[in-house]
Amino acid sequence: MTAGRRINTTSVHWNTPPKFTIPIREFFGGIIDLDPCSNEESIVGANTELYEGGLEHDWNQHESIFVNPPYGRGIKDWLRKCHETDSEIIALIPVATNTTHWKEFIYKSDVICFLYDTRLKFMIGENTNNKGASMSCCLVYWGDRKEKFVQHFSKRYGECCVVIEKKNNFSRIK
Repeated sequence: MTAGRRINTTSVHWNTPPKFTIPIREFFGGIIDLDPCSNEESIVGANTELYEGGLEHDWNQHESIFVNPPYGRGIKDWLRKCHETDSEIIALIPVATNTTHWKEFIYKSDVICFLYDTRLKFMIGENTNNKGASMSCCLVYWGDRKEKFVQHFSKRYGECCVVIEKKNNFSRIK
């Protein structure tokens, strides 16, 4: 996730900050069932936290899932899993609208929330006082509660776009 910029940490764990874990947990009614991309430093607090093997795990046995996948070449596999799972999912990902994974999976999600934080400050250890992400990030939602998602995250966290049409390989957003 460097976009050609120098990395200022040796940590491989870029954890979701409380600014987003709290409202995500609130949206899910206080409980996140699965965090398939967790680590020892994560503060997501899901009922099931997977430190490895998250892609091989059966996500359909969980009602609410939060995914902050490793950014990079493998992100497409994580987003494919989000798209193919029947559970309610929120993913925190970089905005890369010209990529194959956006065209195949994100434009076929239910809601995309483009975050106002243009350089989201992930937690590295307990520190959120860093330069932040090298690119814009968004929350992507797959689920049946589109209107609730938009009400919960728009205005305060970002601008939400609801996917209104999904046919063939084309999606429109509102």
